[in-house]
Amino acid sequence: MDKVQEVLEGISRVIIGKKEVISSILAGILSGGHLLIEDVPGTGKTTLSKVMAKTLGCTFKRIQFTPDLMPSDILGLSVYDRQKGEFVFKPGPVMSQFVLADEINRTSPKTQAALLEAMAEGQVTVDGATYVLPEPFIVIATQNPIEYEGTYPLPEAQLDRFMMRLALGYPEIEDEQKILQIGSGNSFFKEVKMVITADELTAIQQKTKQVYMAEILQHYIARLTKETRAHPDLLLGVSSRGAQHLYRVAKGIALVRGRDYVLPDDIQAMVISVFAHRLILKPEARLKGKERSDVLNEILDQIYVPVIPNG
Repeated sequence: MDKVQEVLEGISRVIIGKKEVISSILAGILSGGHLLIEDVPGTGKTTLSKVMAKTLGCTFKRIQFTPDLMPSDILGLSVYDRQKGEFVFKPGPVMSQFVLADEINRTSPKTQAALLEAMAEGQVTVDGATYVLPEPFIVIATQNPIEYEGTYPLPEAQLDRFMMRLALGYPEIEDEQKILQIGSGNSFFKEVKMVITADELTAIQQKTKQVYMAEILQHYIARLTKETRAHPDLLLGVSSRGAQHLYRVAKGIALVRGRDYVLPDDIQAMVISVFAHRLILKPEARLKGKERSDVLNEILDQIYVPVIPNG
């Protein structure tokens, strides 16, 4: 747990004023999940991904998604080698431990889908051959929620692959001033230190799975999930994969908070980030100005919160 705190502090020294969001992202990574960061340009999404990768000792590749990007540009392709007299696989940028899928909604659904097998199975298939991805394997995708021209919204099936959807948001005035003093460019990036190795991260991910969650809290997650499927304002509720993701990331945030057991607060803190992007509101609910987070807050208020004696 000391190592986890070192990672959190190391990242927070560079990404100013976003410790809570960083904690959530780190919880997702420790839980082995893939993350979608949805925010306006210039809030530090790409910088955060690079700092995360370096601090965690992982190899890093950035893919700039554009309308003409092809699946082979992500996965790699087989090239004929004249000397060997055979086709040789040339791996794409997805064969990295930390992959930044920048502006993922700017490419076609065909190319977006190329990430599905990688995110779900930890492997890619090219020309009938299967290649195992490195461990750990983490995808952080970004998209701009404001600009829709020339974009391809992610389908529900792919959104469901992301453990969480988060936003960094604008900094407070004091934090903005600190950012001005640090400056832009890559000069500050040289100050980022590797805190743990990729192997250590894999070991911590295994430790995260062992964080204790009482059966009554597992039932609490199941109740929250069921209520989304029955809520009158929702066309689509949360899938079983979504429930599993909440179960896993609740353990992750407990570890980030310095505990080896889950409390109800851990589950509640992660519900909106894990569930909101999986929901579809009914048209009449949207006309009333309701947001998916509003529905989830209603559900949280309605369901009895379990009490865990002595943690």
